[in-house]
Amino acid sequence: MNQINPAKLHNSKWTAVTPINREKHFLVSEVEYDEDGSVMSCVIESVLSGKEYSIDWVELKSEEKWVQGWK
Repeated sequence: MNQINPAKLHNSKWTAVTPINREKHFLVSEVEYDEDGSVMSCVIESVLSGKEYSIDWVELKSEEKWVQGWK
């Protein structure tokens, strides 16, 4: 399981284990927090095309789906 600090999530780099629309490298472009500091929404942006995808940030913890950094 990937260790993620929600406060450092913005601008973090991720590699999809299974490419999404032939795109593999992503950057967390937007993170929205509630009053308690919990993550409400997370948007990742493809480095190749610039397309944005809204995801549940907890999915980034899954090593079967995501690798931290660009590999």
